[in-house]
Amino acid sequence: MTITGYSDRINHALAFAAKHHDRQVRKGTRLPYLTHPANVAIILTRYQREDATVVAGILHDVIEDCVREAYSREMLEQRIGDKFGDDILNTVLAVTHRRVDDDGVELSSDEKRDDYLERLEKASEPAQWVCAADKLHNASSILADLRRTIDPHTVWSRFNGGREATVRWYRRVYDRLKELGFQGEIMRELEDVVTQLEAWSRSEIAAAR
Repeated sequence: MTITGYSDRINHALAFAAKHHDRQVRKGTRLPYLTHPANVAIILTRYQREDATVVAGILHDVIEDCVREAYSREMLEQRIGDKFGDDILNTVLAVTHRRVDDDGVELSSDEKRDDYLERLEKASEPAQWVCAADKLHNASSILADLRRTIDPHTVWSRFNGGREATVRWYRRVYDRLKELGFQGEIMRELEDVVTQLEAWSRSEIAAAR
């Protein structure tokens, strides 16, 4: 396997993501949104993933989060395909929440998550790596924020469904990847972070009684 380091393609992907995530911030924070895909890239590099997987990790939220007046979903898909190739586009699409199903019916928030988990079955190994790295960074960020705050509600309120739905989501993703036979080394780290998140939630419930 080729160990990923600096490359023009990774630099190009970071510039592309920075342009499309411009002025976006992480939920409930002032952190530029680009810190998330950049951290996903760092995680994938730490696990020595190939260049194409790291690029997909950098771009993984562009289609889902950057539709606006100037760019439709179809335009974003075409731009990524044209600039980075169909393989990377397909990896990004595999980890992108869909707004409508195959029949064009709009999906609810819960249905989007169910659809995401179902589609992981047909996702490539690089897409499963991007999924795991994405969830690892998100869950780790939640834990870090919880450890810094005196009011956990300010963290949980950022997410649809609050604490219980958020914790359950990360457990579902981990369990789904495991069910599908994904054996990337990252799974040990993801399981540890999800387990810590569950323990934190239980401690909050116990303290509230």
